[in-house]
Parts: sequence; structure tokens; C-alpha cells
Amino acid sequence: FSLLQGRLRHMLVLLLLLWLHGTDSFYVPGVAPINFHRNDPVEIKAVKLTSSRTQLPYEYYSLPFCQPTKITYKAENLGEVLRGDRIVNTPFQVSMNVEKKCEVLCNFPNKPVTLTVEQSKLIAERIREDYYVHLIADNLPVATRLEFYSNREEEEKKKEKDVQFEHGYRLGFMDGNKFYLHNHLSFILYYHREDVEENQEPTYRVVRFEVIPQSIKLEDLKADEKSMCTLPEATGSAPQEIDPSKENQLLFTYSVHWEESDIKWASRWDTYLTMSDVQIHWFSIINSVVVVFFLSGILSMIIIRTLRKDIANYNKEDDIEDTMEESGWKLVHGDVFRPPQYPMILSSLLGSGIQLFCMILIVIFVAMLGMLSPSSRGALMTTACFLFMFMGVFGGFFAGRLYRTLKGHRWKKGAFCTATLYPGVVFGICFVLNCFIWGKHSSGAVPFPTMVALLCMWFGISLPLVYLGYYFGFRKQPYDNPVRTNQIPRQIPEQRWYMNKFVGILMAGILPFGAMFIELFFIFSAIWENQFYYLFGFLFLVFIILVVSCSQISIVMVYFQLCAEDYRWWWRTFLVSGGSAFYVLIYAIFYFVNKLDIVEFIPSLLYFGYTALMVLSFWLLTGTIGFYAAYMFVRKIYAAVKID
Repeated sequence: FSLLQGRLRHMLVLLLLLWLHGTDSFYVPGVAPINFHRNDPVEIKAVKLTSSRTQLPYEYYSLPFCQPTKITYKAENLGEVLRGDRIVNTPFQVSMNVEKKCEVLCNFPNKPVTLTVEQSKLIAERIREDYYVHLIADNLPVATRLEFYSNREEEEKKKEKDVQFEHGYRLGFMDGNKFYLHNHLSFILYYHREDVEENQEPTYRVVRFEVIPQSIKLEDLKADEKSMCTLPEATGSAPQEIDPSKENQLLFTYSVHWEESDIKWASRWDTYLTMSDVQIHWFSIINSVVVVFFLSGILSMIIIRTLRKDIANYNKEDDIEDTMEESGWKLVHGDVFRPPQYPMILSSLLGSGIQLFCMILIVIFVAMLGMLSPSSRGALMTTACFLFMFMGVFGGFFAGRLYRTLKGHRWKKGAFCTATLYPGVVFGICFVLNCFIWGKHSSGAVPFPTMVALLCMWFGISLPLVYLGYYFGFRKQPYDNPVRTNQIPRQIPEQRWYMNKFVGILMAGILPFGAMFIELFFIFSAIWENQFYYLFGFLFLVFIILVVSCSQISIVMVYFQLCAEDYRWWWRTFLVSGGSAFYVLIYAIFYFVNKLDIVEFIPSLLYFGYTALMVLSFWLLTGTIGFYAAYMFVRKIYAAVKID
């Protein structure tokens, strides 16, 4: 039998090797490399204009740039639409490995582009608001190279500069009260030559896309009949000013330069992703891990030792004599499982928390495996939306079972509440914010058809699945509580000041927030400053730490509460476990004041609107984790004690 097993194993390995050999190499769907031959067209597309000062993206042709004869928009996925991407073709003519010194972009070289007063005002306003233009070539975003000297010794300074890249290129710049537009773009594209057979034509792959934007006055750009132009000397040229009070004339020009690179196609995104200092990240993550596990260990030891002592004492008392007066958590055994007020709302919120937990866990895990890389635009958001809809089954199941345990009877109403309470709040806030974005004519506004599609997903996928899960959860045996509940509720003694809910929230939130606050900085930078977020391995680790720390803090808090003879722990545990959401809100306000340069009303409204959604979701997530940990703990300790 073992010989047969061995042979089968060998055959499987052989088949796998043959399959791998046959497929050459494996690529995630949608991000396979494109091979170019010399002179093949490399299409330059525009994505959007963004600014971290206004948080309002605009589509490329919202400004009077040169347009191709036919404008075609790329079909986009849900994530791209929600991000405000509107990918469109441009008139730039770029061919693989073909240099261009200087070429006029619009088709009439002798006739410069005339900007009306309205257009000039709009461009000046966008320059003042610090807008960046985002282009892509072969799905690679354009980047501007920034070179600067680091704080090293003087001798080393002469040797090397530090190079960093920023996404996109600046639309223009200001000098005093004057506005200057970057009207000449020098594209630098890097290619990697692929290995081919001797008699075959060489193939190339695009591995980097850089731009050097320049502002050159109309008089200094000498254009001829063939749309060719000559660039002035760097020292003697004046920039192209845009005067918002009158019409302006200018030429849009570009040049193309190709360079060979050793970078392989598979690692072409590394340039864009190594923008932040990784050492800081490693150090802070390890620091968080050590601190959290150290504190968790101490908490676990204290709780386990105290509990063992408690349980031994209670059981010993029962054996010897009942004359000793009972005190502590055993005293409330007849009330600890008394159903709380509003059991339907509690179970609905916990159901949504389970839905969020499953969605976040799967998204982070899949992203960690590299399947949601930044190269597949909008994939992360699309996946998150669909997963949230499909996780409704689990949310409904857990909510239904808990609702039945809490002596609830109206399961249909409970299921409807679970399916609509949290998503309804999210949809309501997003709709109000969307109205403001529509008013600004930004591409960040979700189009009406997409909104209808999201509503159809909510009522067509999520709602039926929640009902299905709720039905099975409600039919299942309720959770088995180890002690019976008394008929008459016990009087609760007066509580000390530190047993106050708000004090509990402040105390319970510190540990989970401390574990994840460094990661929070990177996530905020990705959302509000148009950075790429790619450290999903770190994020997965942080998520595990968050789950562990939330569970332990919740157990400690519920233990102290029961020792104080207060048995109303259901709602309180849910609120207190989500205490770290309060610190996330404080951090978001700090980030807004210190890191962002937002001054206008609508961008501020957007920031705080989306922050409110993040804080609400985070509170549901951490509250749910803490609640289930505390519930398991309470059932365990009362099951271990002998009760008459």
C-alpha cells in the first residue's frame, strides 16, 4: 500500500512539473506582460487629476488639454469608478524604442492653442490647488523623479543623491502671485529586452515611465510645418505664464526618450512601491508585536491565576460550608445571562461586525498573496464590495443564533434589521457626500448607474443572503448557557467611578490602538495623499495582533465588571471593546490638522464624512471581536463553578 502511495505521489509531482513547463510562467489574470517590437505603438492614457489639498479628483479633459480626434474611455470596474478614475486616450504618439526630440501635440503647429479667460481661470485655480496629472503607459503610472541629498557627511554628498519618485506630475507651479503651466513633457521610458531566438525580432517590455515636466514660453518654442519644434537652452528660456484675467496663447509639446533597463517586468512596480522608508516600518511593527505580546502574556497570566483561585475557592466553599457570604462574580450567576435591552439591534450590529470581519480577513489574506496588487486597478475595492455582499450569509447566521439565545421571536424583522442597519448608514452618508461631489463636477462622484447597480447588489445579493443565514441561525439550537436565569433581577450595587462606560472605553482602547497605529499612518497616506498601499503582509500581522489584543482587553474588562456585581455586560462589552475606534477618531483629527493642507469646506466635509465611516466600521469590527471573546469567557467560567 505504501509503495502504491509513493508511486501515486511521484506521478502527481511529474504531472505538476509537466503542467508548469507547459504554461511557461503563471500570471494573475489581467496583469500578463505585453511584448512590443520596435516601432509598435505604446499608448499613453490619462487617468485623472488629483490633489491632496482638495481630495476631489477630476477627469483629464476637464482642463483644456489637446484632445485626440476620437475620445474613448476605457471600460472600468467598480473599484476604479469608486476611486474616481476615468481612463481615457490621449493624442501623444509614442512608438517603442523610437526617440522624439520635440513635437507639437495639437495638430496645428503654426497656430497656438488659445485659452479663453474662463479656461485660464480654471487652470490657474487648479495650479493653486496643487493638482497632479496622472498618465499611464502599458498600465504603468507616470512618476516624477526627485533627487535630493540626504543628511550624510560632506564627502559622501558629492558621490550620491537619494532618489525618490512622486506619482504623476505637477500641473504647474506658482511664483509669487503668478501661475505657470507645465506645457512641455519630456517622457523617459525604460524598456527591458527579452531573450529571444537568434533569428527572431527582438521584443521589449516597458518597465518604467518617468516624466520631466517643463514650462516653456510660446516665443521660445520654435515650431515648423511638420509639427516639429526646437527646445531652447535650459538657462535662457522663460516659463509659460497663465494670466487668469485674459486670454493666453501657448503650445503643448512633448519629447520621448527610451533607455534600456536591467529591471525585469515582474519587478517593474518596485520603483513605485519603495517610496516610504521600509526600515521604520519594520522597526515599528516589531516594536508593536513585542509590546502587545508582552502585555497579552501578563494579562493572560493574571486572569488565569486569579480565575483558578476564584474557582477553587468557590467550589471549596460549597463543599465545606455555606455560612461564608458569597462575593465576586459568582454572586451574579442568576442574572449574568439575563437578555439585555434591544436584543434585535445588538444582534444586528454584531451580525454586521461578523460580515466586516470575514470580508477584511479574506481581503487582507488574498492581497498578501499578491492577487490584489496596485497593477490591477480598483481590484481591492471591487473585491471588498463583493465580499461584503456575500459574507451576509455568515453575518445573518451569527445574528440569528444570538437573537434566539436572547429570547427573540421576530426573526424576519431581525433579519431585515441586520441587512439594512449598518449598510443603510453607510449608503446614507455616502449619498450625502456624493451630492456635494456632484456639485463640484468631480470625477470622484459615483455615477447614477453605478449607484443603482450598488443598490441592486445590496437588495439582490446581500439582503437574500442575510435572510438565508438568519433563517438557519435562528433554527439552530441557541447558545448553551451553563446557568439558569433567576425570575427576579438582582439589585446592582453602586459602582466606583472607574467602572464608568467612558472610562472603560478609554482604558480598553489603548492597547489595540497602540498595536496598529503605525500601520494607520500608512493607510491614511494611501487614502488621502494618493500613495500606493502594498504592505499587506504587515497588515495581516497587525490584524492578528488586533484580534488578540481586543479579545484579551474585553475579557479583562468583563471580569472586572462581574467582580463588581454588575451583570449588564452585553451592550457594555460591545461598546468598550470598540474603544480603539475613539482613538482612531482622535488620530484622524490629528492627521487632518498636522499632515494635510485642506482649508476649504467641501474637502473637509469629505475627509470627516469618510473618517466617520471608517471609525464606525472599525468600532463594529473591534466591538464584535471583543463581544464574542467575552461571551465565550463568561460561559467558560460559569461552567467551571458548582452552582446549587
